[in-house]
Amino acid sequence: MEANSEAQVSEALAWAREQGVPVLVLGGGSNLLIADRGVEALVLRVRLTGITAELRGEAMVVDAGAGERWDEVVARAVAEGWAGIECLSGIPGDVGATPIQNVGAYGQDVAETITAVRAVERASGKIVEMDAAACGFGYRDSVFKRAAKNLLVVTRVTFALRPGGAPSVRYGELAKALATFESPSLSEVRAVVLALRKSKSMLLDPGGENGQSAGSFFMNPTVDDAALAVVNARVAEAGVLHADEAMPSYPADAGRTKLAAGWLIERAGFSKGTGAGRVGLSTKHALAVVNRGGATAAEIVTFAQGVKEGVYARFGVELHAEPVLAGFSAAEIAGLVAES
Repeated sequence: MEANSEAQVSEALAWAREQGVPVLVLGGGSNLLIADRGVEALVLRVRLTGITAELRGEAMVVDAGAGERWDEVVARAVAEGWAGIECLSGIPGDVGATPIQNVGAYGQDVAETITAVRAVERASGKIVEMDAAACGFGYRDSVFKRAAKNLLVVTRVTFALRPGGAPSVRYGELAKALATFESPSLSEVRAVVLALRKSKSMLLDPGGENGQSAGSFFMNPTVDDAALAVVNARVAEAGVLHADEAMPSYPADAGRTKLAAGWLIERAGFSKGTGAGRVGLSTKHALAVVNRGGATAAEIVTFAQGVKEGVYARFGVELHAEPVLAGFSAAEIAGLVAES
């Protein structure tokens, strides 16, 4: 069912409850891998649209329907001079997915600007409104993936942006690409982000050699200080550091450190373009698992498991899948999905 209103979302959920049928909520589908057998469920495509923008104090409060295309919202914000989501340009999918995943890229994530999320309770059909604190945001994480997993259907998201604000240039690669700009504008940052994503085959390009993927298949792992010391020792022991090189790492929440999954994958022996039959890594980005044509979902999962096991064997780091894996048995995706 395609739902164009909260009433239709509630109607679909009520029907599923009456029939005893599970529900799979579908946004843009860009972060999803469906098992070859499909799914036994009511697939609910959330298509609520509409965007309002209102100046409240120093913030431009933007409210967007869950079915709005995310990059179109970013493009409008940049064009209007509203700072806060410019580094999230080029990310496919819909607005409704952004709080669930706490979508982020190039040093920016939506948790910085989301002020409220509106949703329908699956069990009752009632409307609930949550502030940012209630969303429990973390790195690529939120309450919607943990305590509230499969309990809510997001219908609208509210953002507080900064009219006339300066762009965020905190990520090293982005800062380097903007080094020749004395004071880059929002539109210039967007253009550079899109160029960087394109160089890594991380823009939607159905006809490209890396076009059939779910973007980054693995999340960047975070580790505590004790685990970081072990990883550093294993990296040194493996002899995979180049001269004057250190393993990439970045501060994360609660005293943890974020590691670069792509770097770990390559240094574990899986170079860009590594493949097994109809499946392989992108030729431009080691994080993306690509369907080279005709691959089954089972083949993709098997390949991803092999990469995960290789990284763990060499460095002792657990990688977990970023896309939603739907229709698989627990045994088929054991270890790939992070525990809630």
